[in-house]
Amino acid sequence: MDEASAMQYLASHGHDKTGNDVIFSWLARYQNAAAAGASAVNGTIGALLEDDGSLAINGVVDAALRTAPAAEFAAYAPLKGLPSFLDLAVSLALGDHRATLESLGLHTGATASPGGSGALYLAASNFAERGDAVLLRDRYWGPYAGFLRGCGLKSATYPLLPSANEPATAHLDLEAFSSSLDELAKTQQSVMTWLNDPAHNPTGLSLPAESRFALLNAFMESATRNEHVGHTLLLDAAYHLYADEPHGWAETIAEALDAGLPWPENMLVCFALSLSKSHTIYGLRTGALVYLHPEEASVQRLNDVMGVTGRQTWSAAPRVAQHVLSELHATEAGGQSWSEERDRLASLLSQRRERFLRACTQHGVNINPSHDGFFAWYECEDPVAVAEACAGQHVYLVPLTGGVRIGLCAVPTSQVERVAEALAVATGATQ
Repeated sequence: MDEASAMQYLASHGHDKTGNDVIFSWLARYQNAAAAGASAVNGTIGALLEDDGSLAINGVVDAALRTAPAAEFAAYAPLKGLPSFLDLAVSLALGDHRATLESLGLHTGATASPGGSGALYLAASNFAERGDAVLLRDRYWGPYAGFLRGCGLKSATYPLLPSANEPATAHLDLEAFSSSLDELAKTQQSVMTWLNDPAHNPTGLSLPAESRFALLNAFMESATRNEHVGHTLLLDAAYHLYADEPHGWAETIAEALDAGLPWPENMLVCFALSLSKSHTIYGLRTGALVYLHPEEASVQRLNDVMGVTGRQTWSAAPRVAQHVLSELHATEAGGQSWSEERDRLASLLSQRRERFLRACTQHGVNINPSHDGFFAWYECEDPVAVAEACAGQHVYLVPLTGGVRIGLCAVPTSQVERVAEALAVATGATQ
């Protein structure tokens, strides 16, 4: 008897949910090697580790959490989130450009979610018709596919890096993006694209200002041409507060409006925020979906829609971090203390990236452009073979579609060169 016949209580769409998470399976291989006494390097996970291998924790956030009243741990949060936290989420998304954007006529709203994943779910379940394809780069965080599939959606992709028609420094294939957008707009009632920028997972790529402006302009033009097709630009900002330009998108949007680019009524811009990384509270599952639109009534309607979606899915997002972080950032001293510790962690990531890129150059490893955040990327045709060859040297990385992800967030600074050396050996072995 096959599984489908034996498990008649499982719905047909449930049978598609198979397999183990590739990241955690490779983490387990590292842990097994280390437990066996090997001098192993961990480049698998997406959490920031100190150089001694312990989880990097923002001490300012940790201290604030430990003094929170018991009721803030135990009580429900409002379904849409604590008002003070929703205000903070908008500020974290837009930074110093918030006042400018609001003065230019944009209204802002937000809904609390269980982590950045919850924010992505809110978007997937509300901004695309079932059966639609959501536009992604062809290198993306693997769980995107599951979020979309779980909401009855598909994906369409465009190349991560520019073609010969685009300058390499743009880090954007604008022609392919625009063409893909046009195709979707012709066949769908809604068009949504998810753009993990800055500090893209899995590559560490960040778009420069001119590319952000060009992409936003292309999106605005598509919405204008296709006035009866809803357009949603979702910016996955999971790692943005570790980037050199953490609020570059807010700045670009302000520049576009200041330059007179019209904001079509059928266009929405969203930010999916994760406080897991920025505030080192991964397990407290705190995030938000922030949205911008020139019509206040539209924003108010979205607040209702997202609140109902949350209620029907996870009820309310956890309360304690919403309260603590709102209180922490409410004072200049608290925000500054958090920022100083965040800067220390960002500097740790920058040191590792600079050493890694330099070592790759020295060893002839053709690593992808990488600027910010937790990861770097080696593009290759046989990622599993490369990862296995590295594992043979007790350097553990993650093979994904089209390449190998290097978790610089987890690699001790002193071991970064060893990762480049392992890749050099591995790529020589597979040529």
